[in-house]
Amino acid sequence: MSIELEEIADFLKQHHPFDLLPDDVIESLPKRLTARYFRAGTKVLSPEEQCLNLYIIRTGGTETRDPDGQLLGRLSEGECFGVRAMFRNGRAANNITTLEDSLCYLLPEKDFHDLAGKYPQFNYFFAQMGGDRLRSGMQMIESRDDDQLKLMSVKVEELIARDLVSIDANATILDAGRLMCAEQVSCLLVTQNGDEIAGIITDRDLRNRVIAEARSYDAPVTSIMTANPISIHPDDYAFDALLTMTRNNIRHLPVLKDGKAVGMITTNNLLARQSLSAVYMAGKISKLNDPGDIATVIAQVPELLSHLIEAGATSQNAGHIVTTLADATTTRLLQLAEAKLGPPPVPYVWMAGGSQGRQEQTAISVQNNCLMFDDAYSPDAHGAYFKALADFVCDGLNEIGYVFGSGDMTAKNDQWRQSAENWLNDFNKWIEQPDPTSLMQCCVWFDLRPVHGTTPLFDDLQRIIVSRAKDNRVFQAVLVNNAMSHHVPLGFFKNFVMIRGGEHDSKLDLKNNGVLPIVDLARIHALANGVNEVNTFERLRAVKAFPSISKQGASDLLDAFEFISITRLKHQVRQIRQGNSPDNFLQPESLSAFERTHLKDAFSVVKNLQSALEGAFGKSGT
Repeated sequence: MSIELEEIADFLKQHHPFDLLPDDVIESLPKRLTARYFRAGTKVLSPEEQCLNLYIIRTGGTETRDPDGQLLGRLSEGECFGVRAMFRNGRAANNITTLEDSLCYLLPEKDFHDLAGKYPQFNYFFAQMGGDRLRSGMQMIESRDDDQLKLMSVKVEELIARDLVSIDANATILDAGRLMCAEQVSCLLVTQNGDEIAGIITDRDLRNRVIAEARSYDAPVTSIMTANPISIHPDDYAFDALLTMTRNNIRHLPVLKDGKAVGMITTNNLLARQSLSAVYMAGKISKLNDPGDIATVIAQVPELLSHLIEAGATSQNAGHIVTTLADATTTRLLQLAEAKLGPPPVPYVWMAGGSQGRQEQTAISVQNNCLMFDDAYSPDAHGAYFKALADFVCDGLNEIGYVFGSGDMTAKNDQWRQSAENWLNDFNKWIEQPDPTSLMQCCVWFDLRPVHGTTPLFDDLQRIIVSRAKDNRVFQAVLVNNAMSHHVPLGFFKNFVMIRGGEHDSKLDLKNNGVLPIVDLARIHALANGVNEVNTFERLRAVKAFPSISKQGASDLLDAFEFISITRLKHQVRQIRQGNSPDNFLQPESLSAFERTHLKDAFSVVKNLQSALEGAFGKSGT
């Protein structure tokens, strides 16, 4: 082989997917290629034009636009165009124009199909492009055999094994015992006024409250029932059901939909899943009385995350599971605070924002939390109590490992302990008169989720602010401007743009330049369409029903978010396994060629959806 042909073969070996072919096949390819030179600005292909070759860019770069002129992407050294034509009987689909003087190698159509037919890895790469290739790539690497991952995909409604058995509140204990025996159930719902739920009785109640206390069998069933039982929704996950049971030391959980009972699940429904470490960690936290002891449990989170990722968890599953431990920790600290300070003087709700609010925490977690009080709250009468409560909880979280962030956005800050009325006033100001400071606050507080307390306070606030955000186009346009400032690390020719200089030189910031731009996109589309969800995956699934983003665009963004997020988590797990502190800064060279290609696809999807924002929501002059 001549030196020139050897040099071309070496070039092919350095670029995906040619690097997947056997060496002897790559070395035979240069003889089949022809070289063509194009000056900058040359239109190489047009829609429906005959295209009988795959173009491999050796030097230079091109851009691809659809027949309507919409920019689809830019390509550079080592990348290929004319791919669509290879699967459309030699007819080009888009406009391809060179952006600078370019040299291309042309692989004949017949040789392309010979390779695709003989080497599945080669065919796979070209058969799936853009969002489709990213989605297919995710399907290839997903494998979820771990028990707690299965519970993250099973809905509560799937666990309901039989029709609900209930008894009227006017019945006696004897009636209840006979009914439980006849129906062979371990619990009964107690109802009144038709299907209104009054409470629940269990076999444990018969043992502890009847036999142990020698209570008369003729006493009313209401005398031994647990009123206002804890319940769960049929659309919740089985993991959440088991977690709720463990936290509250109960074995029976009514399933309620629209205020009506539709079933009952018990620990027996979940008995086969009793190896769930996250559930047991949360259960242990609920029994501890010292932040230092809780910190010992939370110190296991990196190992838990490592196990989840190695077991094939999606980033959504991992984020949900890891966040449940932050929720359990917060709840326990609030319980300890109330035990120390006494019962709260007015109803309150503790809320989490940021990644905890979205249930997207990783191995690195900072605090974003706040307090909202019933409007009966008086700063003079009640302020000292809630300041002490907030200090106890936030300082405890910091000691446990959920450290303070740079923005001081925690309940320790007087600004983030307010009545419902004052919170509403703040949100109105942020929506009606947005400024740079309010934009930072929006990125945290528009992702609020109640963790503990009187949740209807939050529900009332959320309903109002989502409605007002939906109707304010100026606010939406300002959010768009802010989102456009968060650039994905992808250059003009689809090359990675790394950090230059400093501690993280030549690395990618997967959080600020990867995950957060998608979080921004999901938040904007959700608020603009009146969607209540705050989890990024749930937001993107919900907005598919609205015209501000295409269904395909939302699906591509979901896949991009999953791929970037799981790449970030795997990076953190590698650091944990190496005994290092996890961070968000990745060297692309640590990825395989497969991963690098799909990461570029993911960034490209985000970049394209960012470009579409101004068309959907307009541009603010602020």
